[in-house]
Amino acid sequence: MKRVQIRRVVAGVFATAFFLLLPGNTEGVWAQSARGSVGNGSGVTARPVVIPLTIRVKGAGSTSELELKTVDYAVLEDGEPQTPLSIRAMGSNWPINLFVLIQDDVVSSIGLEMKSLAEFIRRLPRGSRVSVGYLRTGSLQVRQKFTVDLEKAAKALRPPTGLASSAPYNPYVEVVEALRRFDSQAAGRRAILLVSDGLDISRGIDASSVGQSVDLQRAINESQRRGVAVYAFFAPTATSSGNMTLVANAQGSLNRLADETGGRAYFQGSGVPTSFTPFIKDLKTSLDMQIALTYLSTHPKKGFHRVKIISSTPGVDLSYPAGYIRN
Repeated sequence: MKRVQIRRVVAGVFATAFFLLLPGNTEGVWAQSARGSVGNGSGVTARPVVIPLTIRVKGAGSTSELELKTVDYAVLEDGEPQTPLSIRAMGSNWPINLFVLIQDDVVSSIGLEMKSLAEFIRRLPRGSRVSVGYLRTGSLQVRQKFTVDLEKAAKALRPPTGLASSAPYNPYVEVVEALRRFDSQAAGRRAILLVSDGLDISRGIDASSVGQSVDLQRAINESQRRGVAVYAFFAPTATSSGNMTLVANAQGSLNRLADETGGRAYFQGSGVPTSFTPFIKDLKTSLDMQIALTYLSTHPKKGFHRVKIISSTPGVDLSYPAGYIRN
């Protein structure tokens, strides 16, 4: 049995699960292979891979406490131990490509949250590029293409209609459409902020559970392939509101989408959130203190590679994408 290699690292506060692209990278997925390769003496070519990692330490009440925490971790790819190289925080000034997506038929009270979302956009790092779109009947409505003018992007937000007639076929079809818009953008940090009920009943209520939605799986695959982390704010619609089975399916779907792309899903119980403020505060904290883990991958084949990161340090919670696709 192979011994899992443990490395020690100084962890920053709330390291987010966003993708980081190193200069010279040529493969576009969650984890990125740097230019060139390294021979390991066994005939297997190893390539450096970068993967986003969120480290949370239970009971740590401040940044300084977390920075002093030493965390043990080990990296496995496709079940085999890999060699960690480095881990580093990017800080609060690293630009991001962000697509803000709002489902147009979420309850109209969500319109009150547009002000806080607009302020969040205005305070993104300088050089960030933001697009704003609405998931609605027919196809994705893009109100603002990617722009570095954060004020212009913030002003593109409008309250959702709250009408059932505005409902998309299902939210994940148009999330996939939005993901394609990243293809024209420069490499770097990429994320979607999705305000949605997360419910796919396009193939019937019985097919709305977490493991049944075909389009949810497509959205996960396309996010991983393009290196886009999805952060989701749950907001009910007239369809999902009050039906606990549908709400559970919807929230479970958003949670899976976030978990498997390296993002995070936010809920306030099963009803309408009283405010997006705590969601935005947590998301901003994550963006401000980012960590990227680099390791040597010994799997050169194309396709999906599953990643597992483990820690023996007590009280440590690690969040990261389920894997990446090598082109």
